[in-house]
Amino acid sequence: MTSVAVIAHSAKVLGGGLGRLRDVLTEHGVTDPIWLEVPKSRKVPARVKEAIEEGADLIFVWGGDGSVQRCIDAVVGSPVTLAILPAGTANLLANNLGIPIDLERAVEVGLHGNNHTIDVGKMNGEHFAVMAGIGLDALMIRDADSGMKDRFGRAAYIWTGARHIRSTPVRTTVRIDGHTWFDDKASCVLIANVGSIGGGVTAFEHASPDDGKLDVAVMTADGAWQWLRTLARASIGHAENSPLIQMTQAGKITVETRTRRPYELDGGARPKTNKLRVHVVPHAVTIRVPSPANRSTSAR
Repeated sequence: MTSVAVIAHSAKVLGGGLGRLRDVLTEHGVTDPIWLEVPKSRKVPARVKEAIEEGADLIFVWGGDGSVQRCIDAVVGSPVTLAILPAGTANLLANNLGIPIDLERAVEVGLHGNNHTIDVGKMNGEHFAVMAGIGLDALMIRDADSGMKDRFGRAAYIWTGARHIRSTPVRTTVRIDGHTWFDDKASCVLIANVGSIGGGVTAFEHASPDDGKLDVAVMTADGAWQWLRTLARASIGHAENSPLIQMTQAGKITVETRTRRPYELDGGARPKTNKLRVHVVPHAVTIRVPSPANRSTSAR
């Protein structure tokens, strides 16, 4: 029999909240799950370890992409299945996998959906499932995380992105599978495991979380006008046609910058560095997703 655990970021909200989650699980016959709440996403890995030690083989993770990333990082290499209850701001992994942003329907998927095994990336020792990067995106996320995201939601990213859009590009070297692929000034380097970055924008048209590859994009936009051109191109799904974007796929990536810069993975800010070491980990984690018949109408 399946042993169910719930790991919940207590500050996040979805539907009727955690009380309603208990009721919905009970309605499905899950009357005594292993229940573990955390005040911050960085507390998630310890609770994952605790849940596994108590015998959980299905873990519901309630939170945003940061909580999901911490959970994935902790379960890689274990037989545990994850079920996502998307209670965050962007919920990028849930959206890319078709998991509904709805408490009752997400629980239904978690208990009765299909198992889907996906690849993850590993960057500087941490696993990620959506995307990671260094440059403008990391500066934007770092500043949004300093209280603005909790107050303004997605609007915080627009505000902080606008603040950094005039940042000077930095000399950057990118090696793809051991060979130098880019060596010039760049404003941002993104490494993706999925295609959509939210808001209906598919930045990585060929990305798939189960193809054994990571997608890489280097952006050289300098200033507001060039960034506007770049984002406009990405918004219509043809980012690779922009002269300000270079894209490729790889199993192993190294990024070096002349100056130390903050980086991010799955929407979580990390301290400054001047080197990223990244590689794909194929078939790393199993996640419950809607059945094919239900997926087209599941996410909203």
